Amino acid sequence: MSKPLSGVRVLDLSHVIAGPLASFYLAQLGAEVIKIEPPLAGEVMRSMKATPGSDTPTGFVACNAGKHSVALDIRTPEGAALVRSLAASADVFIENFRPGVVAKYGLDFESIKAVKPDIVYCSISGFGQQGDWSHRGAYDHVVQALTGMMMMSGEGQDAPPLKVGFPVIDVAVGMLASLSIVSSLHRRSREGVGQYIDSSMVQASLMLMYPNTSAFLTDGVEAPRTGNRGYTGSPAADTYACAEGWLAVAANTPAQFRKLTKVLGIEELCNDPRALDLDAFNAPNGFVVPKDTPYVTALLRSAFESHNAFELEEQLSAAGVPAARVRRLGEFLREADATGCVELPDFRFQQASHSVRTCGIGFAFADDGEATTLGAETLGQSTEAVLKQDGVSDDTIAALRAAGVIRTATLAAQPTAAL
Repeated sequence: MSKPLSGVRVLDLSHVIAGPLASFYLAQLGAEVIKIEPPLAGEVMRSMKATPGSDTPTGFVACNAGKHSVALDIRTPEGAALVRSLAASADVFIENFRPGVVAKYGLDFESIKAVKPDIVYCSISGFGQQGDWSHRGAYDHVVQALTGMMMMSGEGQDAPPLKVGFPVIDVAVGMLASLSIVSSLHRRSREGVGQYIDSSMVQASLMLMYPNTSAFLTDGVEAPRTGNRGYTGSPAADTYACAEGWLAVAANTPAQFRKLTKVLGIEELCNDPRALDLDAFNAPNGFVVPKDTPYVTALLRSAFESHNAFELEEQLSAAGVPAARVRRLGEFLREADATGCVELPDFRFQQASHSVRTCGIGFAFADDGEATTLGAETLGQSTEAVLKQDGVSDDTIAALRAAGVIRTATLAAQPTAAL
């Protein structure tokens, strides 16, 4: 059974997380991805510390499993010419250099389109290809600061800015780029035309905050900092300290609120005119509207403090109130493994004698073709094979290698997919 993108060839000049994650999606969906890396040391993520038993850092493997590594210097005329030649047989071209960089080497959209008129070309950058800031450098936390994401996190309007604790924008732009590429491939199959895609970290950040972004653009409403409270504004959509641990609860509707107060033993709150707008609370399709928010919050916090977070999670979930004890990532993943409480995809990539395990790509197909188990290739492992397939002679390959334009792996430590 074939994978969705079987037969698609991707030329990937990207590095770090955003671009490699976009091409990782394509590779796991069946595309052949040729990763172009600098010949001296390869992509920067290779420099991270490798796990014992592996020849490559886990972070690099996780984003680059199943791709072919071709090591060549795009800054040389010969290296750039090789990329243009490879592009003639590609369906997709991905790059995430600062705007204008690839144009210096004749690898911009117009140059690639000249050799492959129906190419789907995706540029990933911090600020987009246009605008006064387009040439600025960008990293995840810098874009979080710029776009207001840091000021949405944390407690209180005067609290210091707080970034999301992982590179959320890098991951989001990789997902959005892969979505734009797949949709462009579908259009190409229907109409026979290529596409140029401008995918930026700024756009990805605004999409992550989409409801808030739209509220401001439409009504000029700036989102308040809600800390660990829920998006709806319900007084019982919050995160509470318990006798043991913390519990996040989302009792947004009156029905959920009633169930919550029953479990906590404070049902009288549902009839307290000081606490709630009882007309709204008792109306058909009503909402939980507090009248004295500090009063309601104090009662709820006091009730939660006398209960155990472990027990409350079970009781509230059984009653139909969304609730989860606050866990660390590793704690949740161990629990999912041990109990089967959540069924997660289990992707494993073989890297030397080490197995790199991931949680898949965010969704599962009923029919997904054969499992992909190949890890990340060593630097330049497929250089010679790819160039030979492109018609480059052995003598030319030897000359390019001697000149430092390309690098070929002398020993393939990892198995490789057929070209």
